[in-house]
Amino acid sequence: MADHYEVLGVSRDATQDEIKKAYRKLARQLHPDVNPGEDAAERFKLVTHAYDVLSDEDSRRRYDMGGDENGAFGGGFGGFGDIFETFFGGAGGARSARPRSRRERGQDALVRVNLDLGDVVFGAHRDIEVDTAVLCETCNGSCCQEGTSPVTCDVCGGSGHVQRQVRSLLGNVVTTQPCGTCEGYGTTIPYPCGACAGQGRVRSRRTVSLDIPAGVETGLRLQLPGSGEVGRAGGPNGDLYVEVTVAPHPVFSRDGDDLLATLEVSMTDAILGTTTTIDGLDGTVDLEIRQGLQSGDVLTIGGRGITPLRGSQRGDLRVGVQVVTPTKLDSAQRKLIQDFAKKHKAPAPKLAQFQQGLFSKLRDRFRSH
Repeated sequence: MADHYEVLGVSRDATQDEIKKAYRKLARQLHPDVNPGEDAAERFKLVTHAYDVLSDEDSRRRYDMGGDENGAFGGGFGGFGDIFETFFGGAGGARSARPRSRRERGQDALVRVNLDLGDVVFGAHRDIEVDTAVLCETCNGSCCQEGTSPVTCDVCGGSGHVQRQVRSLLGNVVTTQPCGTCEGYGTTIPYPCGACAGQGRVRSRRTVSLDIPAGVETGLRLQLPGSGEVGRAGGPNGDLYVEVTVAPHPVFSRDGDDLLATLEVSMTDAILGTTTTIDGLDGTVDLEIRQGLQSGDVLTIGGRGITPLRGSQRGDLRVGVQVVTPTKLDSAQRKLIQDFAKKHKAPAPKLAQFQQGLFSKLRDRFRSH
């Protein structure tokens, strides 16, 4: 049996690139469509088999060690696999083999966008800069230099596949494999486009306009079909996914579609009552502080919360009250409070009956902290 290295005309320490280059050169010389002689056909089989063995790291290692490059009765089931392929689809596969397309769908892409809580109330618009793959304007996705085009592979004749003989327990059998010269495409590109190196696409930065709906929250991903990377050889674009992050707000927090906030009220305003105006996320809000307001009470302003992601009815703005007790009094102020206490005759501090609702109010009020 001929030595595979001698058949290809390379040294035993040749690299994979050297082996591939030697095979391509011999395959072009010996292919039956180019050289129909019987001697050339036999050499073509030897060259193809030698390349199949040496181009695979595992089979080359076994061959160099003096073993069976097919791995029969050893580290794999290569021989049996070829037998099954031959009797259960190998021949049919040879007849029905089709070259694969160079055009491939582009990969999906993921970018992140940061929002303020105010953007969530009604939605927002963003222009996002994306580093991605775009169609090569020089070759328009053809992968070829101007004035040139792909040529039919002279090894596989355009089928994208070649047949090879391998040894098995039943003797030599024929299998169909992707052509190593054209990589299964059926064509080669002798003059690739210099702008994209024959890929049909280049890296570039482009701007994507995005309308962010109201009601989004941190972690939500918005899908923009067809806005991802363009595929190889001008293939269809993948999708672009935009992941949302909503920054914490110093005053408001979110509870579903409601907004929560804490309102500090002086002791006198809580006793006597008053009106005040607060700044909401989308304008001012008028509040009435009724007489006798207690810490933990919640004032609800309907329709001043967040517009839901799927709907139009806004949530509420819920304001938890915290009555602020003065800590520093002058002598005159202290006397006024003492006189008030004598006339009011307030009961002494004591434990009251447990109120579940009170703790619910406190929990809601402190969610914003």
